[in-house]
Amino acid sequence: MSEVRVENLSKSYGSACALDAVSLRFPDGGFFGLLGPSGSGKTTLLRAIAGFVEPDAGQVLICDRPVVDVPVEAREIGMVFQNYALFPNMSVSENVAFGLRVRRVPTVEAKARVAEVLELVQLGPLGDRRPHELSGGQRQRVAMARAIVTRPSVLLLDEPLSALDKALRVDMQIELKRIQREVGITTIFVTHDQEEALTLSDRIGILKGGRLIREGRPEEVYSDPGDVFTARFLGEANVLEGRAVDGALELAGGTRVARPADGATMIAVRPEHLSVSRDRPEIASALRADLRQRIFAGAMGTCVLHWEGQQLKAVARHEEFADLPESGPVWISWCDRHARGLRAE
Repeated sequence: MSEVRVENLSKSYGSACALDAVSLRFPDGGFFGLLGPSGSGKTTLLRAIAGFVEPDAGQVLICDRPVVDVPVEAREIGMVFQNYALFPNMSVSENVAFGLRVRRVPTVEAKARVAEVLELVQLGPLGDRRPHELSGGQRQRVAMARAIVTRPSVLLLDEPLSALDKALRVDMQIELKRIQREVGITTIFVTHDQEEALTLSDRIGILKGGRLIREGRPEEVYSDPGDVFTARFLGEANVLEGRAVDGALELAGGTRVARPADGATMIAVRPEHLSVSRDRPEIASALRADLRQRIFAGAMGTCVLHWEGQQLKAVARHEEFADLPESGPVWISWCDRHARGLRAE
């Protein structure tokens, strides 16, 4: 079992609070994504688990063992950094074998383990090359191989794909998921890329100002964000605010729409759930808006709209927008089940 837990973890640097009593469970064998804006505390949390940061309060447990007082090298952790940190004067095989050499693993066993892990990351024939002879994606896989060859209990990834261009990053997301699944290692992944987190993670946690504000499966956090910050940070969201009137939600301009079951006076509707039409639809939750721009993007299209001084977006298949004007008055609507109640930030 390689479950990781942090309990009431706090860390400050002078007057700046990096972590504010954060408690989280990282399931055994899972892929957990930590998300948040710059300064939210996600990298501090990762480094506290690794042992590079000593918390002011709280506990880190790996396999139910408290490790706050355990040195980095004794925590059975593998880590991949943003810049890969490969030794330029060593070959691929020597880079991968470095951790085994430090641990004094017998030479024969070390060679076998290096060969095995290079095959896993699909770099078997490249063991004699130097890092400068590799592509960015290949260097990233060398860093992965070096991190897992020691057979750690936990793998920590600090924005490992951020140095790659977009096309290669998408390919490496697939590779990273494959490697993690084959090894079955508990993985904690820090990223600022929301799409990347949704693609890779079994569960995600969102931090803001050192506090954990939302945690769960990606699909549930995306569809039911719970608060304004999460709704806008994790993808795009149309946020509408009103007041409770006779069991409905009265929006700006006096239009009444269905009020969420939780009684919230703010709702989020994702762009893909917002419909646009020339004529008023036969649905209660409909507003008159101004279509400002239609954006062609291949299979999908985007409508940029203005309503009561607020910009809204709708996304759907491009052919669904064919009957719309280039600009001008339109109707926007949504199914009540797609409107989620929000707490204020």
